[in-house]
Amino acid sequence: MTQPTAKSAIYAVSWKQGKDFLFWLFACLFTPARKKPASDPARIRQPIKRQPPVEHRRSPVDTQTPPATHPKRTVIRTNLSGLDLLLNPRLSKGTAFTEAERDAFGLHGLLPPHVSTLAEQRERRLRVLSSRTDAFGKYSNMRDLQNNNETLFYNLIAHHVEEMLPIVYTPAVGEGCQRFSEIYRKPRGLFLSYENRRRMEQILSDPAYDQVRCIVVSDGERILGLGDQGAGGMGIPIGKMALYTALGGIPPEHCLPILLDVGTDNEALLNDPIYIGCQHKRIRGAEYDAFIESFVTAVQKRWPHILLQWEDFAGVNAARLLERYRDRLCTFNDDIQGTAAVTTGTLLAAVHATGIPLKEQTIAMFGAGSAGIGIIGLLIEAMQEEGLSQEQARQRIYAFNRHGLLIEGCEGIKEGQETLLRKKEDVAGWKLSGDGPISLLDVVRNAKVTVLAGVSAQAGAFTEEIVREMARHAERPVIFPLSNPTSKAEAVPEDLMRWTDGRALVGAGSPFPPVEVNGQMVRISQINNSYIFPGLALGILVSRARRVTDAMIMAAARALASLSPAREDRTAPLLPPIGESRSVGLVVGEAVARQAMADGVAEYAEPDVLRQMLQEYVWEPEYVPYERHNLTWFKARG
Repeated sequence: MTQPTAKSAIYAVSWKQGKDFLFWLFACLFTPARKKPASDPARIRQPIKRQPPVEHRRSPVDTQTPPATHPKRTVIRTNLSGLDLLLNPRLSKGTAFTEAERDAFGLHGLLPPHVSTLAEQRERRLRVLSSRTDAFGKYSNMRDLQNNNETLFYNLIAHHVEEMLPIVYTPAVGEGCQRFSEIYRKPRGLFLSYENRRRMEQILSDPAYDQVRCIVVSDGERILGLGDQGAGGMGIPIGKMALYTALGGIPPEHCLPILLDVGTDNEALLNDPIYIGCQHKRIRGAEYDAFIESFVTAVQKRWPHILLQWEDFAGVNAARLLERYRDRLCTFNDDIQGTAAVTTGTLLAAVHATGIPLKEQTIAMFGAGSAGIGIIGLLIEAMQEEGLSQEQARQRIYAFNRHGLLIEGCEGIKEGQETLLRKKEDVAGWKLSGDGPISLLDVVRNAKVTVLAGVSAQAGAFTEEIVREMARHAERPVIFPLSNPTSKAEAVPEDLMRWTDGRALVGAGSPFPPVEVNGQMVRISQINNSYIFPGLALGILVSRARRVTDAMIMAAARALASLSPAREDRTAPLLPPIGESRSVGLVVGEAVARQAMADGVAEYAEPDVLRQMLQEYVWEPEYVPYERHNLTWFKARG
């Protein structure tokens, strides 16, 4: 007996759709049109007014303030069927479609006969991932899963955050960006190239994006510590948006990753025949600024209430773009403000463990790019809240560029670093190790540094000599090698604990294994922005905040600090386990929303109402039943 094939199943689905069309056609031909009410003669006599052309089909979210909550759907109705349904990553359940759903949507023959549960599918994916020995292979596999079944993808992350976060984001995403052209298979997000600058509104007008409420955008110039990755930088917006959903509970249809392709100065990419981006040098200067302005204008026109997150722009552009647009739309830069919030929150937890208030700490910030400047700015604000003046707070912080201490007359001073310069009299009488620039060791030795943080992307910059010198005068030195990926970290936590006899309070920007200290395994807190930006976005969207204020960033930092295990036990890790990120996101989101209301950029809601709004908005990656929604677009005559 001939067995049915996938091809025959497709024909069966097509025949069923054809029958649906014939029934509709028959109804149109033989069903009388509904008459207008006799009581409305004026309407009958009213001449038809010509409507102006419509640029694109808009949803209510485009013209009104978007709703604060996202209704939980207990059933999904769709007119997709067969392969169209299976190949839609947002709707596909894969082998988890029930027998009834396979009947209704013509899926028999297109799927193996076994009906899986979501838990079984999750276990199957875990088994596949465990068979891969390299991080890039695991990253590529998860990207494929996201492009085939989003619910399973997010469910897997939500159930195994600690294992999945290093795969879908740092550090694996770094190599994912470097090799993006190799693994590009299916569209995800939007590539807006300089060549298409006059088509932006047309591209954004697609009805598929009607529900978008938040965007992560990058131009790929400063990807992690890896530099210019051109179009490959799209891996970062894709990864960030994945964490918006997996850790913040933001519905995936509300998220849109965008890569602004203005070229690349990476010669290896320009000479690579498989590179998928624009193969020319980067557009800069006035042309670049005009392109960014066109993008922001088009985004504002399409989504007046959008949340726009800038990501991995070069330092020369990051701060000035944020400053230019922060009062025009609801926007923030995660490299500047997100890094500042997570670092400040972790440092507040650390100083609690030391018993010495922040205003009495002496801080060395090794790296004064956009991230370092953002961290210093928020730390100064926190010190001011403890009673210091702005100038007194600045005196507690020593900032470095790649040449050495930022001091009057030093070389390499960039825009935004002027306020970080030390006066020459500040170092008068210091014993220095040489005649050149003042080194990190010189500052640690002379200023008696108690907190050392690195955002330099200089691997091994925190040497044994520097750390041991710091440990001589600090009972519990606080050391944060924040650069990522792992290969760029300023020090390895195991070395830091050994050089300080286990006394250091250590947090790192990349994931590191636990370290044995005095016979006990100590978990190393990962000072990752994923503790901040999903909750920050959640609070902004639920409160319908119109702007992102500095106080909202500080609120996120303090909310994170309040969750530190070290508040109860000074020997405990500084941050909650990364596996609790989803619950952390809710706490951060509530704090951000409350601050938005206090700052007058969001309408007030009672605390209980706000919590309910947060719970109602959060999307859970679980399957719900599907029902066939046949030809709803034919029912205009009804």
